[in-house]
Amino acid sequence: MTFDDLGLSPNLLAAIKDAGYTSPTPIQAGAIPVALTGRDVLGIAQTGTGKTASFTLPLIERLSRGRARARMPRSLILCPTRELADQVAQNVRTYAKNHKLTMALLIGGVAFAPQKEILDKGADILIATPGRLLDHFERGGLMLMGIEIMIIDEADRMLDMGFIPDIERIFSLVPPRRQTLFFSATMPNEIVRIVNTFLKDPERVEVSRPAQTADTIKQYLVRVDNGSPAGKRAALRAAIRRDGVKNGIVFCNRKRDVDIVARSLQRHGFSAAPIHGDLAQVQRMKTLEDFKSGEVRILVASDVAARGLDIPAVSHVFNFDIPRNADDYVHRIGRTGRAGLTGESVTLVTSDDKKSLANVVKLIGGEPETLDLGKAAPSAEATGEAAPAEARTPAPETIGDEASKPSRSRRGGRSRSKGDAGQAKEKAPAPANDTARAKEQKPKERQKDGEAAGFGDHVPEFLLRSAFG
Repeated sequence: MTFDDLGLSPNLLAAIKDAGYTSPTPIQAGAIPVALTGRDVLGIAQTGTGKTASFTLPLIERLSRGRARARMPRSLILCPTRELADQVAQNVRTYAKNHKLTMALLIGGVAFAPQKEILDKGADILIATPGRLLDHFERGGLMLMGIEIMIIDEADRMLDMGFIPDIERIFSLVPPRRQTLFFSATMPNEIVRIVNTFLKDPERVEVSRPAQTADTIKQYLVRVDNGSPAGKRAALRAAIRRDGVKNGIVFCNRKRDVDIVARSLQRHGFSAAPIHGDLAQVQRMKTLEDFKSGEVRILVASDVAARGLDIPAVSHVFNFDIPRNADDYVHRIGRTGRAGLTGESVTLVTSDDKKSLANVVKLIGGEPETLDLGKAAPSAEATGEAAPAEARTPAPETIGDEASKPSRSRRGGRSRSKGDAGQAKEKAPAPANDTARAKEQKPKERQKDGEAAGFGDHVPEFLLRSAFG
């Protein structure tokens, strides 16, 4: 099958060809023809299967005629994280380049005023995180009665992050006569309830069982005799020093450990940087760009920050902590071995991890091969080391024109995780944190108009113009 067989217009087919794609993935082949008819779709597919194109392509096709009115977008794509929303926006931009459509990206950590300006002019496609979307709605800058197509991406991650109350409220604000495209990697009971409540006779498109690991990933276990944090950090360094490790993502279960492991790697000469939900949005975007460009070799991440990220050519994934939820193991190692490339995953396990390891082994149908790293003495981890000098303040990243170089942030910085004893208090900007908002459900805590957390007085150009033309 080719994209020509799916019922897409010549303009879309030309954009797909320019992007280098010739054949649809199974989720695309199953979802796109159904979505083009206007019917609701329930797509069950893991990250890395091409599901983003399976909803952006029919969305662009169906919106190719018509025009948005002020503050009344015609479509809505909800994403659980800022990074995933940004990636969806890039995907839309790639495929809609031959169409005269406008797009607004509503995410936290960015000023309200420029986003409101785009909404006032009218947006055909609105991509947003739940918290920032409701912020705009409550301020009167957004009306949702014009939504023709609503898309929920990474629904199970929305559940993990506590967004279900927000999702239900947003469903109540959009017209009942709409098309809904709903995508999730897994189908826990709460997600099934949402589907049964808000979707109308959806076509179910499932391309693989939820807990399937790719054949392109070689999986290893490293048994750490010294289960102390220092012993695990020493074992991690030994694993990264192996031949063939070009780059990698290190996963930790706690945000505090993300920072500690990243600093430890930096002290031992590795090009490493942390990414988690407590960091300012501009810093997270800069870290991702540095990792993609190769300036940063090792990305140390939490599950929430890395879920759904489309980062090509990651050679290795390292589980510093074995995940508490076995399904997360599959999602983590799925960051490597993508797009036909091969990859490796290395999971550190201690004597305290027997139950979690048993759950993973049961899920994937066998225990990964044990990797012998030799003696990685934990004594190499110096105790009482002073924290490294504060990194330079990163420059804000644009999402549109790469030639546009905004001024360096005056307010960048890191937020301090609760319970991170011994770390100096740092003053950080207060971006709209969608995760915290979802958990605490405090809609009154808003950012003042015009404040751009992480951007200082500079407003990025991409927020002042439409995405296409």
